[in-house]
Amino acid sequence: MKELFDIVSQRCSKEVTNAYSTSFSLATKMLAPSIRQDIYNIYGFVRFADEIVDTFHDYDKASLFNRFEEDLDRALAEKISLNPILNSFQHTFHQYGIDRSLVNSFMKSMRLDLSKSEYLTEEEYKDYIYGSADVVGLMCLKVFVKGNDEKYNLLKKSAMHLGSAFQKVNFLRDLKEDYEGLSRTYFPNTNLNELDEASKQRIIDDIQGDFKLGYEGILQLPTEAKFGVFMAYRYYRKLLKKLASTPALEIKNSRIRVPNYQKFGLLTRSYVKYQLKLVR
Repeated sequence: MKELFDIVSQRCSKEVTNAYSTSFSLATKMLAPSIRQDIYNIYGFVRFADEIVDTFHDYDKASLFNRFEEDLDRALAEKISLNPILNSFQHTFHQYGIDRSLVNSFMKSMRLDLSKSEYLTEEEYKDYIYGSADVVGLMCLKVFVKGNDEKYNLLKKSAMHLGSAFQKVNFLRDLKEDYEGLSRTYFPNTNLNELDEASKQRIIDDIQGDFKLGYEGILQLPTEAKFGVFMAYRYYRKLLKKLASTPALEIKNSRIRVPNYQKFGLLTRSYVKYQLKLVR
């Protein structure tokens, strides 16, 4: 009765998504049912890997990460895992022909978080973002285009820019938590002890450029995926706007959020725009 086990595994991935991210969960609900579960499956996998390196402070993170990676390798090779999150991910991985190099790059960036605390050059910064965010966007893109390589290659660049934008917004939002709680700094050539408005604006301008290129890809997504991705785009643009209007000193000392009531209001307005064909 592996079918029953697969159903339970998929429920676990959905529950992880709902529990860990209100915004991502809301955007995923806007995807067509035919692809929604597969995005839950991808999110569950990346969320668990990230949790190991970010939050399990009272445990041997390196040992846990090694074990997770070994289980991942077995899951992808054997097409089954007793870890329900990995079992559901391997299903999506094989169904859509996700490139193993994307998974490897993601795990490489997550492993860096076990030991690396500073990214001093643009090359290091871009490599980390590629592995931690761009490849996740590319995995999702494979699902959105239902494994069609021609469409995937057409939208690949835009998906990477959108993934980069989301990650950079997260970095700016989580500045205090990353710097003080995890002793990490991702932005190169930026002194976080003396973050000023000019430095903050340079970061925001860079993110705006990624958003512009990412949006061009959203317009070309299949109908099943377009509104859900547009919703995520709108949420992160709202968060970036809030960060832009927040003094640099306050960003360093607090975590900026978009309240749930604003998220649901954003959903309503996004739906109106979509129905009026303003994003088509």
